[in-house]
Amino acid sequence: MPWNDIAVTFAALVLALIIGAFLMIITDAEILDKWSYFFARPLDALAASWDKIARAYTALFLGSAGSWSAITDSAAQAAPLICGGLSVGLAFRAGLFNIGAQGQAIMASMFGAWAGFSFIGLPMIIHLPLAIVFGVLAGAFWGGIVGFLKAKTGAHEVIVTIMLNYVANKLLAWLLATPLLQDPNRSDPISPQIAWNATLPRLEGGRLHFGVLLALLAAFAVWWLLERTTLGFQIRAVGTNPHASATAGMSVSYVTVMTMVIAGGLAGLAGVQAALAPSEAGTAIPLSNGLVGTIGFDAITVALLGRSKPFGIVLAGLLFGALEAGGLAMQGAQVSSADLTRVLQAVIVLFIAAPGLVKLLVPFLKVGKVSSVA
Repeated sequence: MPWNDIAVTFAALVLALIIGAFLMIITDAEILDKWSYFFARPLDALAASWDKIARAYTALFLGSAGSWSAITDSAAQAAPLICGGLSVGLAFRAGLFNIGAQGQAIMASMFGAWAGFSFIGLPMIIHLPLAIVFGVLAGAFWGGIVGFLKAKTGAHEVIVTIMLNYVANKLLAWLLATPLLQDPNRSDPISPQIAWNATLPRLEGGRLHFGVLLALLAAFAVWWLLERTTLGFQIRAVGTNPHASATAGMSVSYVTVMTMVIAGGLAGLAGVQAALAPSEAGTAIPLSNGLVGTIGFDAITVALLGRSKPFGIVLAGLLFGALEAGGLAMQGAQVSSADLTRVLQAVIVLFIAAPGLVKLLVPFLKVGKVSSVA
Protein backbone atom coordinates (compact mmCIF):
# COMPACT_ATOMS: atom_id res chain seq x y z
CA MET A 1 0.00 0.00 0.00
CA PRO A 2 1.52 3.38 -1.05
CA TRP A 3 2.46 5.81 1.71
CA ASN A 4 -0.14 8.24 0.39
CA ASP A 5 -2.86 5.64 0.94
CA ILE A 6 -1.61 4.99 4.46
CA ALA A 7 -1.65 8.72 5.27
CA VAL A 8 -5.19 9.14 3.95
CA THR A 9 -6.40 6.05 5.81
CA PHE A 10 -4.85 7.19 9.10
CA ALA A 11 -6.25 10.71 8.67
CA ALA A 12 -9.69 9.24 7.88
CA LEU A 13 -9.57 7.19 11.08
CA VAL A 14 -8.61 10.20 13.21
CA LEU A 15 -11.25 12.41 11.60
CA ALA A 16 -13.88 9.71 12.14
CA LEU A 17 -13.02 9.56 15.84
CA ILE A 18 -13.31 13.35 16.08
CA ILE A 19 -16.69 13.34 14.36
CA GLY A 20 -17.80 10.47 16.59
CA ALA A 21 -16.82 12.50 19.64
CA PHE A 22 -18.81 15.47 18.37
CA LEU A 23 -21.88 13.27 17.82
CA MET A 24 -21.62 11.87 21.34
CA ILE A 25 -21.64 15.40 22.76
CA ILE A 26 -24.59 16.75 20.77
CA THR A 27 -26.74 13.67 21.51
CA ASP A 28 -26.26 13.81 25.29
CA ALA A 29 -28.91 16.03 26.90
CA GLU A 30 -26.96 16.42 30.15
CA ILE A 31 -23.84 17.61 28.35
CA LEU A 32 -25.82 19.98 26.14
CA ASP A 33 -27.33 21.50 29.27
CA LYS A 34 -23.83 22.27 30.55
CA TRP A 35 -22.91 23.84 27.21
CA SER A 36 -25.91 26.17 27.54
CA TYR A 37 -24.05 28.13 30.24
CA PHE A 38 -20.58 27.62 28.77
CA PHE A 39 -19.52 31.27 29.05
CA ALA A 40 -20.43 31.38 32.73
CA ARG A 41 -18.72 28.10 33.72
CA PRO A 42 -16.78 26.73 30.72
CA LEU A 43 -15.04 23.99 32.70
CA ASP A 44 -18.34 22.22 33.40
CA ALA A 45 -19.05 21.66 29.69
CA LEU A 46 -15.47 20.81 28.81
CA ALA A 47 -15.07 18.36 31.69
CA ALA A 48 -18.38 16.62 30.98
CA SER A 49 -17.58 16.35 27.28
CA TRP A 50 -14.10 14.99 27.90
CA ASP A 51 -15.41 12.48 30.44
CA LYS A 52 -18.01 11.19 27.97
CA ILE A 53 -15.54 10.90 25.10
CA ALA A 54 -12.80 9.35 27.23
CA ARG A 55 -15.10 6.73 28.76
CA ALA A 56 -16.59 5.83 25.38
CA TYR A 57 -13.31 5.44 23.52
CA THR A 58 -11.68 3.69 26.48
CA ALA A 59 -14.50 1.14 26.43
CA LEU A 60 -14.13 0.87 22.65
CA PHE A 61 -10.41 0.17 22.94
CA LEU A 62 -10.66 -2.21 25.89
CA GLY A 63 -13.50 -4.09 24.21
CA SER A 64 -11.53 -4.55 20.99
CA ALA A 65 -7.89 -4.88 22.05
CA GLY A 66 -7.65 -4.42 25.82
CA SER A 67 -7.16 -8.10 26.60
CA TRP A 68 -6.53 -11.41 24.89
CA SER A 69 -10.24 -12.17 25.14
CA ALA A 70 -11.06 -8.85 23.47
CA ILE A 71 -8.52 -9.47 20.70
CA THR A 72 -9.96 -12.90 19.96
CA ASP A 73 -13.44 -11.40 19.93
CA SER A 74 -12.29 -8.80 17.39
CA ALA A 75 -10.67 -11.50 15.25
CA ALA A 76 -13.82 -13.62 15.34
CA GLN A 77 -15.89 -10.60 14.27
CA ALA A 78 -13.39 -9.85 11.51
CA ALA A 79 -13.25 -13.33 9.93
CA PRO A 80 -16.51 -13.18 7.92
CA LEU A 81 -15.85 -9.53 7.05
CA ILE A 82 -12.50 -10.52 5.54
CA CYS A 83 -14.08 -13.27 3.45
CA GLY A 84 -16.86 -10.96 2.29
CA GLY A 85 -14.37 -8.17 1.58
CA LEU A 86 -12.31 -10.55 -0.54
CA SER A 87 -15.45 -11.39 -2.50
CA VAL A 88 -16.29 -7.77 -3.25
CA GLY A 89 -12.63 -6.84 -3.76
CA LEU A 90 -12.00 -9.62 -6.28
CA ALA A 91 -15.01 -8.49 -8.29
CA PHE A 92 -13.73 -4.90 -8.15
CA ARG A 93 -10.42 -6.06 -9.61
CA ALA A 94 -12.33 -7.42 -12.62
CA GLY A 95 -14.32 -4.21 -13.01
CA LEU A 96 -17.45 -5.71 -11.45
CA PHE A 97 -19.49 -4.46 -8.50
CA ASN A 98 -20.58 -7.47 -6.46
CA ILE A 99 -23.22 -5.87 -4.32
CA GLY A 100 -24.74 -9.35 -4.03
CA ALA A 101 -22.34 -10.71 -1.43
CA GLN A 102 -25.22 -10.47 1.04
CA GLY A 103 -27.42 -12.82 -0.97
CA GLN A 104 -24.52 -15.18 -1.61
CA ALA A 105 -23.78 -15.31 2.12
CA ILE A 106 -27.45 -16.01 2.92
CA MET A 107 -27.57 -18.87 0.41
CA ALA A 108 -24.38 -20.30 1.89
CA SER A 109 -25.75 -20.07 5.42
CA MET A 110 -28.82 -22.04 4.35
CA PHE A 111 -26.92 -24.86 2.68
CA GLY A 112 -24.17 -24.92 5.29
CA ALA A 113 -26.66 -25.05 8.15
CA TRP A 114 -28.74 -27.73 6.40
CA ALA A 115 -25.66 -29.90 5.96
CA GLY A 116 -24.74 -29.13 9.55
CA PHE A 117 -27.91 -30.56 11.08
CA SER A 118 -28.78 -33.17 8.45
CA PHE A 119 -25.81 -35.54 8.29
CA ILE A 120 -25.92 -36.72 11.88
CA GLY A 121 -23.34 -39.26 12.96
CA LEU A 122 -20.52 -38.28 10.64
CA PRO A 123 -17.12 -37.64 12.23
CA MET A 124 -16.02 -34.00 12.39
CA ILE A 125 -13.24 -34.56 9.86
CA ILE A 126 -15.96 -35.32 7.28
CA HIS A 127 -18.99 -33.43 8.56
CA LEU A 128 -17.41 -29.99 9.02
CA PRO A 129 -15.69 -29.86 5.59
CA LEU A 130 -18.91 -31.14 4.02
CA ALA A 131 -20.96 -28.34 5.58
CA ILE A 132 -18.36 -25.75 4.53
CA VAL A 133 -18.24 -27.08 0.96
CA PHE A 134 -22.05 -27.08 0.71
CA GLY A 135 -22.14 -23.44 1.75
CA VAL A 136 -19.28 -22.31 -0.47
CA LEU A 137 -20.78 -24.06 -3.50
CA ALA A 138 -24.15 -22.43 -2.83
CA GLY A 139 -22.53 -19.00 -2.73
CA ALA A 140 -20.50 -19.78 -5.87
CA PHE A 141 -23.66 -20.86 -7.70
CA TRP A 142 -25.49 -17.68 -6.66
CA GLY A 143 -22.57 -15.57 -7.83
CA GLY A 144 -22.26 -17.61 -11.02
CA ILE A 145 -25.80 -16.67 -12.00
CA VAL A 146 -24.74 -13.04 -11.97
CA GLY A 147 -21.60 -13.72 -14.01
CA PHE A 148 -23.49 -15.79 -16.58
CA LEU A 149 -26.20 -13.17 -17.09
CA LYS A 150 -23.57 -10.42 -17.32
CA ALA A 151 -21.49 -12.35 -19.86
CA LYS A 152 -24.32 -13.72 -22.02
CA THR A 153 -26.99 -11.02 -21.91
CA GLY A 154 -25.14 -7.92 -20.75
CA ALA A 155 -27.37 -7.62 -17.68
CA HIS A 156 -25.80 -5.18 -15.25
CA GLU A 157 -24.39 -7.00 -12.25
CA VAL A 158 -25.57 -4.34 -9.79
CA ILE A 159 -29.23 -4.76 -10.80
CA VAL A 160 -29.00 -8.56 -10.87
CA THR A 161 -27.24 -8.83 -7.52
CA ILE A 162 -29.70 -6.49 -5.82
CA MET A 163 -32.59 -8.62 -7.04
CA LEU A 164 -30.84 -11.86 -6.04
CA ASN A 165 -30.24 -10.44 -2.57
CA TYR A 166 -33.99 -10.00 -2.26
CA VAL A 167 -34.65 -13.50 -3.62
CA ALA A 168 -32.16 -15.11 -1.21
CA ASN A 169 -33.62 -13.25 1.76
CA LYS A 170 -37.20 -14.25 0.95
CA LEU A 171 -36.16 -17.80 0.10
CA LEU A 172 -34.61 -18.16 3.55
CA ALA A 173 -37.75 -16.80 5.21
CA TRP A 174 -39.91 -19.27 3.28
CA LEU A 175 -37.72 -22.33 3.83
CA LEU A 176 -37.54 -21.65 7.56
CA ALA A 177 -41.30 -22.19 7.60
CA THR A 178 -41.04 -25.55 5.80
CA PRO A 179 -39.87 -28.97 7.02
CA LEU A 180 -36.67 -28.56 5.00
CA LEU A 181 -35.15 -26.03 7.43
CA GLN A 182 -37.59 -25.53 10.31
CA ASP A 183 -37.06 -27.31 13.60
CA PRO A 184 -40.00 -29.77 13.89
CA ASN A 185 -40.21 -29.06 17.61
CA ARG A 186 -40.60 -25.30 17.14
CA SER A 187 -43.38 -23.15 15.70
CA ASP A 188 -41.16 -20.14 15.02
CA PRO A 189 -38.90 -19.89 11.92
CA ILE A 190 -35.70 -21.44 13.22
CA SER A 191 -33.65 -24.45 12.17
CA PRO A 192 -32.72 -27.50 14.25
CA GLN A 193 -29.54 -27.33 16.32
CA ILE A 194 -26.45 -27.75 14.17
CA ALA A 195 -24.41 -30.79 15.16
CA TRP A 196 -21.39 -30.12 17.35
CA ASN A 197 -19.14 -31.87 14.82
CA ALA A 198 -20.24 -29.42 12.11
CA THR A 199 -19.43 -26.39 14.28
CA LEU A 200 -16.21 -24.49 13.63
CA PRO A 201 -13.88 -25.58 16.45
CA ARG A 202 -12.42 -23.05 18.84
CA LEU A 203 -8.68 -22.46 18.64
CA GLU A 204 -8.36 -21.49 22.33
CA GLY A 205 -10.41 -20.46 25.31
CA GLY A 206 -11.78 -17.19 23.83
CA ARG A 207 -13.97 -16.66 20.79
CA LEU A 208 -11.19 -17.40 18.30
CA HIS A 209 -12.29 -20.23 16.03
CA PHE A 210 -11.21 -22.08 12.90
CA GLY A 211 -13.01 -19.56 10.71
CA VAL A 212 -10.26 -17.02 11.38
CA LEU A 213 -7.71 -19.39 9.83
CA LEU A 214 -10.07 -19.97 6.90
CA ALA A 215 -10.27 -16.20 6.33
CA LEU A 216 -6.47 -15.82 6.33
CA LEU A 217 -6.10 -18.81 4.00
CA ALA A 218 -8.71 -17.29 1.70
CA ALA A 219 -6.79 -14.00 1.62
CA PHE A 220 -3.59 -15.83 0.69
CA ALA A 221 -5.45 -17.82 -1.97
CA VAL A 222 -6.87 -14.65 -3.54
CA TRP A 223 -3.42 -13.04 -3.53
CA TRP A 224 -1.98 -16.14 -5.20
CA LEU A 225 -4.79 -16.16 -7.74
CA LEU A 226 -4.29 -12.51 -8.69
CA GLU A 227 -0.50 -12.42 -8.68
CA ARG A 228 0.61 -15.93 -9.65
CA THR A 229 -1.95 -17.38 -12.05
CA THR A 230 -3.04 -16.80 -15.63
CA LEU A 231 -6.65 -16.29 -14.56
CA GLY A 232 -5.54 -13.68 -12.04
CA PHE A 233 -3.65 -11.79 -14.74
CA GLN A 234 -6.73 -11.92 -16.94
CA ILE A 235 -8.92 -10.66 -14.09
CA ARG A 236 -6.63 -7.67 -13.56
CA ALA A 237 -6.38 -7.03 -17.29
CA VAL A 238 -10.13 -7.16 -17.87
CA GLY A 239 -10.69 -4.92 -14.87
CA THR A 240 -8.26 -2.36 -16.29
CA ASN A 241 -9.44 -2.43 -19.91
CA PRO A 242 -11.88 -5.10 -21.11
CA HIS A 243 -11.70 -3.97 -24.74
CA ALA A 244 -7.92 -4.21 -24.88
CA SER A 245 -8.11 -7.59 -23.13
CA ALA A 246 -10.55 -8.88 -25.74
CA THR A 247 -8.31 -7.58 -28.52
CA ALA A 248 -5.39 -9.44 -26.93
CA GLY A 249 -7.35 -12.68 -27.20
CA MET A 250 -8.75 -12.98 -23.68
CA SER A 251 -12.29 -14.23 -23.19
CA VAL A 252 -13.95 -11.44 -21.23
CA SER A 253 -17.07 -13.57 -20.79
CA TYR A 254 -15.07 -16.43 -19.26
CA VAL A 255 -13.25 -14.07 -16.91
CA THR A 256 -16.53 -12.44 -15.87
CA VAL A 257 -18.21 -15.75 -15.08
CA MET A 258 -15.21 -17.21 -13.25
CA THR A 259 -14.69 -14.03 -11.23
CA MET A 260 -18.28 -14.02 -10.03
CA VAL A 261 -18.19 -17.75 -9.27
CA ILE A 262 -15.08 -17.31 -7.11
CA ALA A 263 -16.45 -14.11 -5.56
CA GLY A 264 -19.67 -15.92 -4.72
CA GLY A 265 -17.70 -18.73 -3.13
CA LEU A 266 -15.79 -16.26 -0.97
CA ALA A 267 -19.02 -14.59 0.13
CA GLY A 268 -20.32 -18.09 0.75
CA LEU A 269 -17.40 -18.71 3.08
CA ALA A 270 -18.50 -15.64 5.04
CA GLY A 271 -22.05 -16.98 5.23
CA VAL A 272 -20.82 -20.39 6.35
CA GLN A 273 -18.91 -18.75 9.19
CA ALA A 274 -22.07 -16.98 10.32
CA ALA A 275 -23.95 -20.29 10.33
CA LEU A 276 -21.29 -22.56 11.83
CA ALA A 277 -19.39 -20.26 14.20
CA PRO A 278 -19.49 -21.38 17.84
CA SER A 279 -21.58 -19.39 20.32
CA GLU A 280 -20.70 -18.73 23.94
CA ALA A 281 -22.10 -22.18 24.74
CA GLY A 282 -19.73 -23.76 22.23
CA THR A 283 -22.34 -24.82 19.67
CA ALA A 284 -23.46 -23.00 16.54
CA ILE A 285 -26.56 -20.82 16.77
CA PRO A 286 -29.52 -22.37 14.88
CA LEU A 287 -30.23 -20.69 11.54
CA SER A 288 -32.86 -17.96 11.60
CA ASN A 289 -33.78 -14.81 9.74
CA GLY A 290 -31.11 -12.21 10.32
CA LEU A 291 -28.40 -14.59 11.50
CA VAL A 292 -26.12 -13.49 8.65
CA GLY A 293 -26.69 -9.87 9.61
CA THR A 294 -25.31 -7.36 7.11
CA ILE A 295 -22.05 -9.17 6.35
CA GLY A 296 -22.43 -8.78 2.59
CA PHE A 297 -23.02 -5.05 2.77
CA ASP A 298 -20.30 -4.48 5.36
CA ALA A 299 -17.99 -6.35 2.98
CA ILE A 300 -18.30 -3.51 0.49
CA THR A 301 -16.87 -1.02 2.97
CA VAL A 302 -14.11 -3.48 3.92
CA ALA A 303 -13.15 -3.91 0.26
CA LEU A 304 -13.12 -0.15 -0.30
CA LEU A 305 -11.00 0.51 2.76
CA GLY A 306 -8.63 -2.31 1.78
CA ARG A 307 -8.28 -0.96 -1.79
CA SER A 308 -9.39 -4.40 -3.06
CA LYS A 309 -5.95 -5.78 -2.17
CA PRO A 310 -5.98 -9.03 -0.13
CA PHE A 311 -3.57 -7.74 2.52
CA GLY A 312 -5.40 -4.44 2.77
CA ILE A 313 -8.73 -6.25 3.10
CA VAL A 314 -7.35 -8.33 5.98
CA LEU A 315 -6.31 -5.14 7.80
CA ALA A 316 -9.62 -3.43 7.03
CA GLY A 317 -11.53 -6.49 8.22
CA LEU A 318 -9.56 -6.53 11.46
CA LEU A 319 -10.27 -2.83 11.99
CA PHE A 320 -13.98 -3.22 11.39
CA GLY A 321 -14.05 -6.38 13.50
CA ALA A 322 -12.42 -4.41 16.31
CA LEU A 323 -15.01 -1.65 15.92
CA GLU A 324 -17.81 -4.22 16.09
CA ALA A 325 -16.40 -5.87 19.22
CA GLY A 326 -15.55 -2.53 20.82
CA GLY A 327 -18.96 -1.13 20.00
CA LEU A 328 -20.66 -3.94 21.88
CA ALA A 329 -18.39 -3.32 24.86
CA MET A 330 -19.11 0.40 24.67
CA GLN A 331 -22.83 -0.26 24.71
CA GLY A 332 -22.44 -2.79 27.53
CA ALA A 333 -20.70 -0.13 29.61
CA GLN A 334 -23.72 2.13 28.95
CA VAL A 335 -21.48 4.85 27.59
CA SER A 336 -22.79 5.03 24.04
CA SER A 337 -24.80 3.00 21.56
CA ALA A 338 -23.03 0.37 19.47
CA ASP A 339 -24.54 2.14 16.46
CA LEU A 340 -21.84 4.77 16.88
CA THR A 341 -19.33 2.31 15.44
CA ARG A 342 -21.47 2.10 12.31
CA VAL A 343 -21.20 5.85 11.99
CA LEU A 344 -17.42 5.62 12.42
CA GLN A 345 -17.21 2.99 9.69
CA ALA A 346 -19.31 5.09 7.32
CA VAL A 347 -17.24 8.22 7.94
CA ILE A 348 -13.98 6.33 7.43
CA VAL A 349 -15.16 5.02 4.06
CA LEU A 350 -16.46 8.48 3.12
CA PHE A 351 -13.02 10.01 3.62
CA ILE A 352 -11.31 7.09 1.86
CA ALA A 353 -13.59 7.48 -1.15
CA ALA A 354 -13.17 11.28 -1.21
CA PRO A 355 -9.56 12.07 -0.25
CA GLY A 356 -10.17 15.68 -1.24
CA LEU A 357 -12.20 16.02 1.95
CA VAL A 358 -9.18 14.88 3.95
CA LYS A 359 -7.06 17.54 2.26
CA LEU A 360 -9.73 20.14 3.01
CA LEU A 361 -9.89 19.25 6.71
CA VAL A 362 -6.18 18.52 7.16
CA PRO A 363 -4.47 21.14 4.95
CA PHE A 364 -0.92 20.22 5.99
CA LEU A 365 -1.38 16.64 4.77
CA LYS A 366 -0.09 16.08 1.26
CA VAL A 367 -2.85 14.12 -0.41
CA GLY A 368 -2.02 12.99 -3.91
CA LYS A 369 -3.83 10.53 -6.11
CA VAL A 370 -5.13 7.63 -4.05
CA SER A 371 -4.85 4.19 -5.62
CA SER A 372 -8.11 2.92 -7.06
CA VAL A 373 -9.97 -0.15 -5.91
CA ALA A 374 -9.27 -1.89 -9.21
